[in-house]
Amino acid sequence: MAEKIHLDSFDKKILDCLQDDASMALAELARRVGLSTTPCWRRINRLQDAGIIRTRVALLDRKAMNAGVTVFVAVRTAQHNAQWLGRFAKAVASFPEVMDCYRMSGEIDYLIRLALPDIEAYDAFYKRLIAKIELSDVTSMFAMEEIKSTTRLPLHYLP
Repeated sequence: MAEKIHLDSFDKKILDCLQDDASMALAELARRVGLSTTPCWRRINRLQDAGIIRTRVALLDRKAMNAGVTVFVAVRTAQHNAQWLGRFAKAVASFPEVMDCYRMSGEIDYLIRLALPDIEAYDAFYKRLIAKIELSDVTSMFAMEEIKSTTRLPLHYLP
């Protein structure tokens, strides 16, 4: 969990730049935010230590990785207890094709986003999922077109 720290305009600029390119050279990052390299490095370390920067990753192209099909899986269950939730969370975590999983409010209990090569891979996932955990209802929706997908968080909400 991110520690509460005050973020000034330099911190926000650093976060903005790193969301564009986390591999940016420190000298270039410092130049873009208007700092010398040492203070910029200290700020990055402070943001990491506070948990605001969780990690730095490479974002892979899904189609190039043969995982260009996005499937949303809406799950309903009759089980609403900690034991079932623990088993469900463990099962979902074991599938590498699961990109996200959320516990929802409303009529759907859980929403899962998958990255897969094709419908056959979805069928195999479905069979492995129902073998691991009991579910009341599973509804799958295949994305036809990606309109917007980003890892960038909005910074304009920061005080």
